[in-house]
Amino acid sequence: MSIQLFTPNFRVEECLEEVRECLEKGWTGLGFKTQEIEEKWKEYTKLPYAHFLSSATAGLHLALEIFKRENGWDNDDEVITTPLTFISTNHAILYADMKPVFADVDEYLCLCPESVEKAITSKTKALIFVGIGGNAGQYNRIRELCTKHNIKLVLDAAHMAGTRINGNHAGFDADVSVFSFQAVKNLPTADSGMICFQDEALDKRARKLSWLGIDKDTFARSANKGAYKWRYDVDEIGYKYHGNSIMAGLALVGLKYLDRDNAFRRQLASWYRSELKDCDGLTVVPVSGDCESSHHLIQIRVQNRDSVLQKLNDAQIYPGVHYSSNIEYGPYKRELSDFPKSTAASNEIISLPMHMNLTFNDVVAITTELKRIVSAS
Repeated sequence: MSIQLFTPNFRVEECLEEVRECLEKGWTGLGFKTQEIEEKWKEYTKLPYAHFLSSATAGLHLALEIFKRENGWDNDDEVITTPLTFISTNHAILYADMKPVFADVDEYLCLCPESVEKAITSKTKALIFVGIGGNAGQYNRIRELCTKHNIKLVLDAAHMAGTRINGNHAGFDADVSVFSFQAVKNLPTADSGMICFQDEALDKRARKLSWLGIDKDTFARSANKGAYKWRYDVDEIGYKYHGNSIMAGLALVGLKYLDRDNAFRRQLASWYRSELKDCDGLTVVPVSGDCESSHHLIQIRVQNRDSVLQKLNDAQIYPGVHYSSNIEYGPYKRELSDFPKSTAASNEIISLPMHMNLTFNDVVAITTELKRIVSAS
């Protein structure tokens, strides 16, 4: 039997009940369920504001676009970012017509503070910190740098639903944090996300801009005893980024079980680390000491990565790679030698299977085969 990297886990009957309510009420778009998941997410995370969106990609763009409009940033102003991320992170910078400036990563595969400090210029307006795999890395030092240099901190928390830093949920002190509820994330829907500003005025602007710049959403215009208030105003260009009640219903179910599921992921990670601790030629990417990781990923580093992947596939074990360095892609081409740590990681990292259907015996089978392959190479 094959072992997959990700297998989404849905509580099907509970999800169907949420969807059924939407269908029976005849309201599947932005509305009562999206409002409910926003309130539940704020209650869970203790973040002051939350707005449900169609994707985390939309949220990252919206975050930068709002900061740019609010602060009058120019198109040649800079956003410091990481090469080691899914391309959504860096596409969002280009969507906002700003300039991505790359810094290198550290042993946690997150942004390195020393590299970040060297990248700061008079044009640096924002920084995107990616909590890869749910890891916080040296986030606290990055936060200090952003405060010192008056840089907006955007937390790409796509992997961090349930991650806690010094006991606080990820995003508690970022200027804005963006979470993903995409199909294989820890809190899975089909696709959706959440944007969480610290500032009420920015939350209100996000709601308007995520609904095409319209000042009053359809649900709000229908809330007065069924009397549809057709008139609205549009005073700036927005986007079709809002979430819908079907996805919100799935998220409501997933949120109920998120801490329980993440605890099991941490158990899986502990089993992996125990089984691989004495394996020469292989290292497990560490988690920073102040981080209780969501463990969306457990990553290892090996030499001859592609050969190791192929041999695992031959054994019907199907890991993944998160990620190839973005500076290898056309829109972001840079000299690989300028970012030695992320370039090395890009050639060495493997994400091992991590999902709720795995067992201890699966972990043993994976690690036994992996150790055999690595020792023979």
